[in-house]
Amino acid sequence: MESMLIVRGRVGLIVISQERLIESPYIGWVGHGYTAANGSVMRPAGYNWHLIFTRYEGILRILLVGALEAARPLSYVADAETLWIGFRVGSYMPHLPASSIVNQEIALPEGSCNTFWLRDKVWEVPNFENADTFVEHLVRDSTLTHDPLIGAALRDELENASDRTIRYRFHHTTGLRQNYIRQIKRAEQAAELLHHGNSILNTAHELGYADQPHLTRSLKRLLGYTPRELLTPAT
Repeated sequence: MESMLIVRGRVGLIVISQERLIESPYIGWVGHGYTAANGSVMRPAGYNWHLIFTRYEGILRILLVGALEAARPLSYVADAETLWIGFRVGSYMPHLPASSIVNQEIALPEGSCNTFWLRDKVWEVPNFENADTFVEHLVRDSTLTHDPLIGAALRDELENASDRTIRYRFHHTTGLRQNYIRQIKRAEQAAELLHHGNSILNTAHELGYADQPHLTRSLKRLLGYTPRELLTPAT
């Protein structure tokens, strides 16, 4: 499963009312929700990038959110409605290399009549039902593409590619090193194990962490929570 913008089980007062995974090389997840009150939550590190459409008090805000190397606080206000489109690792915009948007949130200019600007073109703001069609239009327009080398490398299925080529393609397409993406994936696996009642010691051993302190440092940096905090139900 693709990494999500929000850590499940610790979303505070962000309510996801609809969500679906999509079988596509370009898009992994679409979510629609709203905020019930002002607050904040830790946004985990992630190797995916997102388009986020938020309406608050009649004002539309469109953000292009890059991959995130370390967890950071995410603040939100009450009564905001949001659509998230999460793109699969390996998908990228050729005119905007992923390395240029890592750790960045870029506000895209709003157009008129429910539209916005992207790559010098006006696009209609998508909704939960037609988000995948919107992404298909991005692909047909060559605004969005996909590098299959990334997924193959992460599945250990890559042959006949030099280390230099792999490093370049990961940097250009994801903005992250291959090994760093693997670290994030391992932290996500650790969180899943802990959520399902696995002990901290067994989780560290099962996933190849050197010891419990190593697991704790990794999860605190990448997810924003220690293993013990992840074992404790959110209030």
